[in-house]
Formats: sequence, C-alpha cells, structure tokens
Amino acid sequence: MAGADPGTVSYEELRQLLANNPNLFLVDVRNKDEWDNGHIPRAIHIQLDTVEAAFSMNPEDFRAKYGVEKPPLDSPNMVFYCRTGKRSAQGLCKVKHMGYVNVRNYPGSYTEWSEREGRGSS
Repeated sequence: MAGADPGTVSYEELRQLLANNPNLFLVDVRNKDEWDNGHIPRAIHIQLDTVEAAFSMNPEDFRAKYGVEKPPLDSPNMVFYCRTGKRSAQGLCKVKHMGYVNVRNYPGSYTEWSEREGRGSS
C-alpha cells in the first residue's frame, strides 16, 4: 500500500488532505501540455526542470509567479505528483536536497487520480 511508506501519500490520504487541510501544498511537476489537459484540484504547476529555480526564489518572486505563498522549509504538507510518480520523486529529491523536510510523493499520480475521479479534473 502506497500510504504505508512515510515518504508517500495514497489516493485516499490525498483526498483527505484536499478536503481537510487548507495548507496542503500540492505540486504538479508535469509538462505544461499535460497540466493543461487536467490536473488535481488546488495543485500548483511547477514543471520538473524548474523545481530548483522555483524553490530558490525569494518569497515575493515566488508569490508573483505562482500566485501562492512560498512554503517554508518545514511546511508540514507538501506533496509532489506527475503522471506516474517518477518525475514527482525526482522533484521531491530536489527540494529535500534544498532543505525541505516534510515532502511526500503521490506515486499513483495523475494517472490514478484521473481514473478514480474522472479525466480532466481541475
């Protein structure tokens, strides 16, 4: 079960976080065309090849570019996803290397989400 690993979040856990945690910071690292074809509600699009640059920005520039507050290094609820869980795992490793500590991967990613929620969720 994906949720058994403390570094991951399951579909059910992600649904609970979306429903009950207004401070969830959900990052979609897919390409823009993938994002445009649908994404998980409340996600922020930060493409994998821009993760390091994005999380290196000062808070004001981050907010101006992404429309949300930059999460602190100890943000309790950061989740990364992509299409199948591989790119999101890479993004997660990048931000952990930068000092973020409570980051998890949704390995089911958008493939599982869209199958369970219906395509085009956004």
